Amino acid sequence: MSITAQLRDSVRLPGGRALVNGFVLESRGDGSCRALLRNGHELEVHDLRELFAGERAPAAVFPLPWPRWEHGVHSVSPDGTFAVFSGQRAVRAMGRGGETLWEYRHGCWGPELGHAHTGDEQEVCRGLEHGSCRVSDDGRLVWAHVVAGPEPGDWQERWVVLDARNGRELGWLPLDSAAAGSHHLSHPDGVHMGLGIGMGQDGILLHWARWDGEKPTGWEVNEGLDRILTDVHPGHPGFLTVEHYGADLRLHALDGTVIAEREPGSDDDEDEDEAYWDYGCGFVDADTVIASTVDADEDPEQARHWLLDAHTLRIRGVITYPTGPVDSYVRPLGDGTWLTYDDESGTLNRWAQAVTPGTR
Repeated sequence: MSITAQLRDSVRLPGGRALVNGFVLESRGDGSCRALLRNGHELEVHDLRELFAGERAPAAVFPLPWPRWEHGVHSVSPDGTFAVFSGQRAVRAMGRGGETLWEYRHGCWGPELGHAHTGDEQEVCRGLEHGSCRVSDDGRLVWAHVVAGPEPGDWQERWVVLDARNGRELGWLPLDSAAAGSHHLSHPDGVHMGLGIGMGQDGILLHWARWDGEKPTGWEVNEGLDRILTDVHPGHPGFLTVEHYGADLRLHALDGTVIAEREPGSDDDEDEDEAYWDYGCGFVDADTVIASTVDADEDPEQARHWLLDAHTLRIRGVITYPTGPVDSYVRPLGDGTWLTYDDESGTLNRWAQAVTPGTR
């Protein structure tokens, strides 16, 4: 079945590709979405609703504490008054005026045997490995994935919980990982936090934790070390993952129990070429999931976007765009719409399912 998409909004946004293929779009449990885009030595924060309404100026701008450090996944407080940066050797909170509010020092993500730091905080050690951080939806906590050991031989990664007011460590969980990178996903219930850790050829670790007011309690969802944490929704109790190489999508309960599973391709197309799911997938709304496939030969012209039932992952149909084929990754916003990005024009587009005349 073919499902027609309707263009809701469009805006030119250089660098906007990271919103559909990266970790710079920060969604909150109240439905707000903000783009955290690096521009030179600054982090520009755009409210997505305001951006599509014609407001081109960022809602907030924060200076980067380590301009030469190009990795890490950062976060901005719900009220937009401060940003928390995941650095190579520290997590740092910065105010809008550029002032350092606090800093939490940790081991170096890029240590080398026999290498001593010069004492220059702007020094960047070799390596692409990095952690991530996330301000909780109530603005009170900062969750951060860090390295605890100061020396290469003492390597240990931790998931720490910090007081957002002063950076004081409130608790931590040990992680049995050797990360290439990571990202956080806050659950809209305001209690649970998810952490996905990519370890290159060694697979992927997926963790959930909850804060009980005194300490964090965590659990793993690591069957086969191959699940990528992709999305949650305020109106849905579960979370969505995709297999590392795109073999299937799964819907899970918070304890990791698999509720539904879907391989790529439609049920009624037995002759369809071998395909795999892309990493871009998630909840369009509480009842609908969007996911994209590309043929196994990675031909972008064969990219397709699908709508699925969010409770069973049954495929409802493939999306047809009025502008012609769209080979972009997709990023759903949870409000009934989703984003794509046109690399050629540098345009960010917001879509919804077209309403059939005579229906609601």
